Amino acid sequence: MDSNDLFTEKKHLAMPPVSNKAPTEYTVSELSRKLKRIVEEKFSCVRVRGEISKVTLARSGHLYTAMKDANAVLDAVCWKGTVSRLAVRPKEGMEVVCTGRLTTYPGRSNYQLVIETMELAGQGALLKMLEDLRQKLAAEGLFDKSLKKPIPFLPDVIGVITSPTGAVIRDIMHRLDERFPRRVLLLPVVVQGQSAAAQVTAAIHGFNALPVGSPHRPDLLIVARGGGSLEDLMPFNNEELVREAAASTIPLISAIGHETDTTLIDYAAALRAPTPTAAAEMAVPVRAELLAQVIDGERRLVSGAHRLLQQHRIHLQGLGRGLGDPKRMLESGMQRLDHLSSRIDLGLKNRLHRRSARLNELSAKLSPLALTRRAKDMLRLLSVAGERLTHTGQKILADRKVKLQNLSAMLESLSFERVLERGYAVVFDDKDGIISSASKLSPGQKIDIRFRDGKKKAVAEE
Repeated sequence: MDSNDLFTEKKHLAMPPVSNKAPTEYTVSELSRKLKRIVEEKFSCVRVRGEISKVTLARSGHLYTAMKDANAVLDAVCWKGTVSRLAVRPKEGMEVVCTGRLTTYPGRSNYQLVIETMELAGQGALLKMLEDLRQKLAAEGLFDKSLKKPIPFLPDVIGVITSPTGAVIRDIMHRLDERFPRRVLLLPVVVQGQSAAAQVTAAIHGFNALPVGSPHRPDLLIVARGGGSLEDLMPFNNEELVREAAASTIPLISAIGHETDTTLIDYAAALRAPTPTAAAEMAVPVRAELLAQVIDGERRLVSGAHRLLQQHRIHLQGLGRGLGDPKRMLESGMQRLDHLSSRIDLGLKNRLHRRSARLNELSAKLSPLALTRRAKDMLRLLSVAGERLTHTGQKILADRKVKLQNLSAMLESLSFERVLERGYAVVFDDKDGIISSASKLSPGQKIDIRFRDGKKKAVAEE
């Protein structure tokens, strides 16, 4: 075998065998399902950054949009149940980062992103969105100072809304114990992530829903969270949370992040604290300082009272020196009183003497003989008046009797019964009405005829 034959044999061994088998045949639906499965398995979780080019909200509640960059466009869909949970409301031209999965839509032979979460890409866009929301809420009056509730000087119950773990709640409790221990009700919530805003909103609403006068209703609320990035603090820029904080009837202190961090809930709160520790300091005064103020006030009050008493004592002593000796003043008064008493006794004796003489004089005029004579005179006058009254009454009765007899005779002479005795009669209808004319009778009408000695019934004829 020469070299040419060897080269030919090696070349033959290196070439793959040629297959005459035809490729697998698919229907359009089968191929679409196979592609859908491959795409969804390969890209089950992706993060895509791009600019929102269009936004369409269907009647069903599903959101349809598209993401684009300089060289490509990617269709995207967000189902109704996810739209309400999005941290960002997509708008035309907004640059966002979406997390979700890729799938295909066989009806149009394209692929699309199913959005699960959406967030702004870059701090600039995020800050612009927050500023737009701040201006919108400010225009509605949610941040007006007149709406802010005054912080109580010493609340009995403080409601704290924060994470149950971490340094925030420990710092608040430690500072309250140092300054003025109060009863604290902790409502635990998550302070980061998609569910944080909803939980904090529900916590504020829950505290406000407690009835006034309930021992569990706080006098003051503190919403607190430690420091973090702008993205970490985004739940406290949620519009619903800000509106709930502004509508709270319980005064609310916002203590989100560090001193340089500002969120929208800070504008709606009654008071903003730079740190959670500072919120505890704003909530209660220092007990030791209050005690010192009370003790100092008590000391100043006692000292002032002593000075006032001393001033009055000195003033009274000065007045006493100008009044003279009180004993001498009393001696003169007692002597005058004795003189007046003697004059009063003498005056009473003289007045009694005069009244006794007058009484004797009057009693002499009231002898029994004079009274008897006057009584007889009065009886005689009374007897004469009685006789005159009896005579006058009898005369009046006689005159009235004669006049009554004359009127009775006149009435008797004018009575229609006298006319009936002369042969006349009176005709009555069935209602006892007098019929004075034949024209008022109808044929067959029943009538009553009154004679001198009774009535008879009759029927009118033509």
